[in-house]
Amino acid sequence: MANNNYYDPADLKKFGKISEWSKELGDKFFEYYGKVFEEGALTAREKSLIALAVAHTEMCPYCIDAYSQDGLQRGITKEEMMEAVHVGAAIKSGATLVHGVMMMNKVNKLEM
Repeated sequence: MANNNYYDPADLKKFGKISEWSKELGDKFFEYYGKVFEEGALTAREKSLIALAVAHTEMCPYCIDAYSQDGLQRGITKEEMMEAVHVGAAIKSGATLVHGVMMMNKVNKLEM
């Protein structure tokens, strides 16, 4: 049966192959990515929750799949996940609305 979705969940497993066409840059990205998710000032659990929220604001189905699973494996509850998604949504909508000030400034100048 053919997959009729633009985003094929099987493609997530192919992510590591992005280095095939640009080994140096791919390797540098995965080195950076791995370093970012190491324990530091934030725990791996906290970073996973942040990644899940960002995955939603960026609307990345691959990231949502990956960090939903990662979060469950790290003991993040469904309630914590949904709260993180709401935090991301609030920031995204607030960022959109605050740009309304730019529109207001422009309209005020044009009306002069």
